[in-house]
Parts: sequence; structure tokens; C-alpha cells
Amino acid sequence: MNIHRKFLLVLLLSSSMGLSSAIADYSEHPDAQKFIEKIENDYDRTKILTIFKSANKQQSIINAMNRPAEKVKSWADYKKIFIQEKRVNQGVQFWLENDEILTKASKKYGVAPEIIVAIIGVETSYGRNKGSYRVIDALTTLSFDYPKRSKFFKKQLKSFFLLCEEQKQDPLSLKGSYAGAMGYGQFIPSSYRSFAIDFDGDGFSDIWNNKADAIGSVANYFSQHGWRSGEKIVIPAKFDKSYDTSLVNKLKLDKNIGNLKKIGFHPLYPLSDQIKALPLILESDDGKKYLLGLHNFYVITRYNHSHLYAMAVYE
Repeated sequence: MNIHRKFLLVLLLSSSMGLSSAIADYSEHPDAQKFIEKIENDYDRTKILTIFKSANKQQSIINAMNRPAEKVKSWADYKKIFIQEKRVNQGVQFWLENDEILTKASKKYGVAPEIIVAIIGVETSYGRNKGSYRVIDALTTLSFDYPKRSKFFKKQLKSFFLLCEEQKQDPLSLKGSYAGAMGYGQFIPSSYRSFAIDFDGDGFSDIWNNKADAIGSVANYFSQHGWRSGEKIVIPAKFDKSYDTSLVNKLKLDKNIGNLKKIGFHPLYPLSDQIKALPLILESDDGKKYLLGLHNFYVITRYNHSHLYAMAVYE
């Protein structure tokens, strides 16, 4: 390689490194500047600039968000991911180790212990996979370098700054998923501020390392979303051949049993015609399962908007 080419190569590499460094420093990002102007009444401008100087753009986060959506899994395939002997055994162990806290949370919030345990199991394998990204890196990357969802993630970034202020936490230290979800139950910042609780009274709602707070927070989330203690979640059903396919597996609880019977959906258990339900069809290894999801099923889908997720939690 001649001297001229070497010089060009060095120049290109230097420029590339400089650009990378500039992009990584969100304190000078134009969109970040606008963000600061909007929230500086709620959070100190100097603090935000200092934090943004230490926040790093993570291309792997953008790559994860841009991955083609998974093909729609059947219930049979989805179930195998979450309902397996190893995870079930881990769930039993988690329950036994935290039985006193689970009982306390269940009594206070009216949410069955098995639902709390199932949520934490599905979300993080009982705390084994809580996420390794700094939350600040995830939220700045998605707020300022991911236009498709920037509006949503800017709201989460503001909530994150506020929760750190309220809880006296270092914004550069907290870890989470590539989408900024945090702790045992994978709360996004806005959910944390609304539903995370200090269940052991130590002054910090620590959903990252404190199982009592994590358990109490999940229970509180379900309670605040209208969980009804002791009510069924799903029931088996029979569908007429003429049933309306457009209503199946939709997460809308806007029809009652009386309405559904008239259009081909029949519960196999006696239920009041006034009870609301949503029709479900699951493709299992044994063929199709016909079900009606009731109010508590719908509440589970408020945690994650997927009927398959809700079934994994239920089973």
C-alpha cells in the first residue's frame, strides 16, 4: 500500500471514530436538546446534560428493535418456550423461598400467588434474565435514534429521570432490557412510577434486587388493573360453525356471554349472560382448543398485550 493510500485510510478511520464519538454523546444531539428544553422544569438541565454525555448509543438495541417480527407462533410452539419442566421447577423453588412474601402480597392485593410467580417466571425466569443494558443507554438510543418509536420512548425517558430523582438512584447505574424494561417484573419507567412499591419499607422500591418489592409491585399492578380475586380466568367453550372469525383472539372485552351466544360462542360452564368474555382459539398438539377468556384473562393482557402470553401465565 503506497503512502497516499495509507494517509487516506488513516483519515477515513479517524473521521469514522470522530463521528461515532459525536453520535454517542447525546448532550449535543439536536433532538436531545429539544427534549431537555421540554422537561427542564421537572428535572435539572445541568444534570441531564451530564447524564447525556455519559449515555452511549447502542446499535445492538436498534438491531433488536428492527428484527423482523417473529412469525406468529401457534400455542403449541409458544407454550414450549415457557412451560417446560426446568422453568416449572424453578417456579416451585421461587414460590417456596418467597412463600411468606407471596402470601402477604396476595392477601393485601387480592392477587393469587401463582399469578405473581408466573409473571416473574415468564418475564425474567425468576430473576435470572433481568437485562444487561444500562437503562439510560436503551432509552436515549430509542428516543433519539429510533424515529419509529421515539415519541413513546421519550415519555419513558422522562419517567426514568423522574423515578431516579424520586427514588434517589443513579441514572447511569440501573440495568434493564434493550427496550428499557426493568427488574424481576420488567416494568417500563412509566409503569414503575405508577405501580412499583416499597413492599418491605426500606425506602426504595427496588424491583431489581429486592424480591419483596418485586412481588409486591407485580401484585399491585394487577390490583390496579382490576384483578378480581377468586374469579376464573378462562373456560372451555363450543363454537358454532358459523362463528365470526374476526372476533377470535382479539383483546377486546366488549361483549357479554349473552351477546356471544347469539353469534356462535357458547361456554361449556353455566355463566351469567351479563359476564363479559372474549373468544379464543389455540392451536395445540392435540388440535384446536376453544375457550372464552374472562375478565381476569383480559387483565393479564394489560401486562403484555398478547393472548398467548396470557395463556402462558395462566397455565
